[in-house]
Amino acid sequence: MTVQSAGLTSTTTGPSLRTLSLAEALFVPVAALIVSALLFSVFLLIIGKSPVDFFGLVWVGGFGSSFSIQQSLQRSAPLILAALAFAIPARIGLTMIGAEGALVLGGFAAAAMAIPLVTGGAPVPLAWLLMALAAMATGGLWIGLAGWLRHYRGVNETISSLLLSYIAIAIMNFFVEGALRDPASANKPSTMPIGDAYRIGSIPGTSVHWGFAAGVILAIVLAILMSRTTFGFAARMTGGNVRAAQAQGLPVGLLVVACCVIAGACAGLAGFFEVAVVHGQANASLVAGYGFTGILIAFLARHNPLAIIPIAILFGAIAAAGGLIQRRMGMPDATVLVLQGIIFVVLLASDTLYGRLKIFQPRAMGDRT
Repeated sequence: MTVQSAGLTSTTTGPSLRTLSLAEALFVPVAALIVSALLFSVFLLIIGKSPVDFFGLVWVGGFGSSFSIQQSLQRSAPLILAALAFAIPARIGLTMIGAEGALVLGGFAAAAMAIPLVTGGAPVPLAWLLMALAAMATGGLWIGLAGWLRHYRGVNETISSLLLSYIAIAIMNFFVEGALRDPASANKPSTMPIGDAYRIGSIPGTSVHWGFAAGVILAIVLAILMSRTTFGFAARMTGGNVRAAQAQGLPVGLLVVACCVIAGACAGLAGFFEVAVVHGQANASLVAGYGFTGILIAFLARHNPLAIIPIAILFGAIAAAGGLIQRRMGMPDATVLVLQGIIFVVLLASDTLYGRLKIFQPRAMGDRT
């Protein structure tokens, strides 16, 4: 391979730059996971628990049987969509951490839309479509607002998206505990149940709901959009250098808002499936932390929509094994959150290694003028 710059020519040997880049992108997150597992093992030893037993139960609870695998896939459905909600703005250079709020508000919008449809006896497919559109539109507008504030008003998107999440949760609580509260929900304020007839079932032959299939399909579509289209190329160019994108005449503001709207729609769709499949109504259970776990998954995937799928399944398996760990080891179900926190901290630290590991740098044979 020959590289020319300023009249100098250097010849490199060994793998190509693309191969080295892919190897580095794989090595760093895998190494971060290994280091995280070692640190968590030390934590387990300190509290008198066996790391071997813990990770063995994670495997059994997540992948040890057909039932466990299906539970892992089901748990990964909202994680895929939440991770996409972080990854797409990241491709354009934004750090949006408001997927949790968009998911909650999208789920609430779906439940609110269902009330007149269910009471009016609307056709089930039409009700699903309108609920999904309401959820995606609400989530898209919510994250899109953070994108608009970032580009047109200079407001830091990380702070604004986080604050918007708190506002979204407050809005949901305001209506669920007030005007839209079902009188029958005495112990846990909730909206009116959508009823079994309007619940979305599982993929035939499995116990995995259709949210997983929707997440996988959407990840594939967005991977194509961001890597094989002019829109994706323009978004990546904007993310790499905003001034260069503006100099080329790209509509930077429109691209920023569009990516944020797409991200919010993904999170809103996750909220729709949480209402239409899991809970059957909107209540405080929508605030499950999926949006924040999605940030970790997107980081591990290097914001690659396709890589998000297997990593989300891994985290779904960890979540699915939580109950088994609690029963077998006498540890609280929240133990897996400690593991996730350690992974996140180690992953952030490992991000500084990109471009600094000599093993992934091309080697020059010699220079000549």
